[in-house]
Amino acid sequence: MKKLNLILVLVLGLFISVGARAQSTANYFPGKWAVTVMGTPNGDSKMIFVFERKDGKLTGAVRDTTGKELAKITQIDENAKSITAAFNIQSYDVTLTLDPIDDDHVKGSLIGAYEAKGVRIKETK
Repeated sequence: MKKLNLILVLVLGLFISVGARAQSTANYFPGKWAVTVMGTPNGDSKMIFVFERKDGKLTGAVRDTTGKELAKITQIDENAKSITAAFNIQSYDVTLTLDPIDDDHVKGSLIGAYEAKGVRIKETK
């Protein structure tokens, strides 16, 4: 009987922790992300993605590593586990898909062809 109670408590704890993680996904992406796209025709590309939530929708911009804005993000599709951001850069319409790895790291792809990885930029106050 004690083993059954222990198993039930562990299973219940697992469901609670998974549910808590799923609820925080909506607020996972807002902030600044340093993203590196590997293997593009021009070599590895480093960009800063700035996401913010306005009126319940995620919006943002793409910046170079010096902070200069390169493009506005025209559309962001959010689902339970990832986002897909569409933008125009160097006269090309591209999409970047990002999936969370942990609290401060993401992975994904640019146009489904180039591997991307990123890390959250933490603001110092």
